[in-house]
Amino acid sequence: MIFDTIIIGGGLSGLTCGIHLQKAGKRCVIISSGQSALHFSSGSFDLLNTLPDGRSVSDPVQSLDELQVQNPSHPYIKIGKTDFIRLAEKSQQLLTDASISVGGSYQRNHYRLTPFAITKPTWLTMTDYVSSDQPDSLPWKNVCLVHFTGYLDFHPDFFQGKFQELGIKVQNVELDLTKVSIRKNTPLEVRSTNIARLFDNEEALDNFVRLLAHKVGDADAVLLPACLGLERTNIVNILSRKLGVEVKLLATFPPTVSGIRAQYLLKQRFMQLGGTYMLGDTVNKVDFENNHISKIFTVNHGNIPLRGEEYVLCSGSFFSEGLVALPNDVVDPICGLDVDYISDRKEWFASDVFDQQNYESFGIRTDETFHGIKNGQAISNLHVCGASLSAFNALKEGCGGGVSMLTALYVAEDILRQKENK
Repeated sequence: MIFDTIIIGGGLSGLTCGIHLQKAGKRCVIISSGQSALHFSSGSFDLLNTLPDGRSVSDPVQSLDELQVQNPSHPYIKIGKTDFIRLAEKSQQLLTDASISVGGSYQRNHYRLTPFAITKPTWLTMTDYVSSDQPDSLPWKNVCLVHFTGYLDFHPDFFQGKFQELGIKVQNVELDLTKVSIRKNTPLEVRSTNIARLFDNEEALDNFVRLLAHKVGDADAVLLPACLGLERTNIVNILSRKLGVEVKLLATFPPTVSGIRAQYLLKQRFMQLGGTYMLGDTVNKVDFENNHISKIFTVNHGNIPLRGEEYVLCSGSFFSEGLVALPNDVVDPICGLDVDYISDRKEWFASDVFDQQNYESFGIRTDETFHGIKNGQAISNLHVCGASLSAFNALKEGCGGGVSMLTALYVAEDILRQKENK
């Protein structure tokens, strides 16, 4: 099988790259081993929240100069300020085109609530979620906080305490979803995806509205756990109209419905553009000729090779086994590329789980245009993007979503430029 570009990894970075290349008329395949980190998203995409020295970031663009001083190898520094701005705008449009409605700007971070009801800065937040321009204010005086009996991935006490701290009156409402279900004699397993599927049913949704309507009282807003509707992207608007009051969502613990839906919508967008998505397959062999990939093999295709003019590796970090830690080594198990890591294993991690963990910055070494490096030499037709890259800490710096999307678009554009110049 022959493609223009073969993308290894089907998460946010791989889908972003694939969508951009398909829109440009390239024939792409994405090879995805399964669930991606998108499934653990809490409804927001971070761009840059904190500098490496711990200082908070309000304006990501203005902070790039200081980021360069503190970490000149950061992926954003390789991209450069001009392209950083342009690709951030393009990323937001890509999400919108995939029917993922988000609010926010690369020019200034806003604030979201985590599943622990902690206020954190972020770049883009799905428009159905609670967010604010300020860390210590929300636009309501009185809210109806709804939770579901037996649902363990949402803790209303955290949010009730937060709202009361902000001077917001809280009406706490617990609902039994067995009274909503249209299958009265069938037990309902109270998990995020099961609740979401329940709300995809019109009759169940009407039952929910009838059950909740008389409990809303004089609330300015109804706040619900973000586990509504897998297939219906307008579920919050429907509830707002039926209840006659603003409805917003609060983050739940993963796996999250919003993350699963985002993965599905991006995948659908890629496939609608003509891309091929191979789910549940794994690359088990990569053939190199000099500093060039000639073909790859996957588990599902056996001895049938896949050939591409260009290859993109975005298989993630340790979470998705894009990197593997051995007793005294960290390796890329797919292509065997050079990895940046600390040789002394004792320095890989800190004993306090809340301290900076050095291993979080380990990743694949690349040149200035994100070509992977193997045995000290750049591979001419292999780019690396997203969480596989080295020299950034997605958790401590709050830049995971931005690095994934911006590097993917940068790589896609570099592939197109190379093709034009040939």
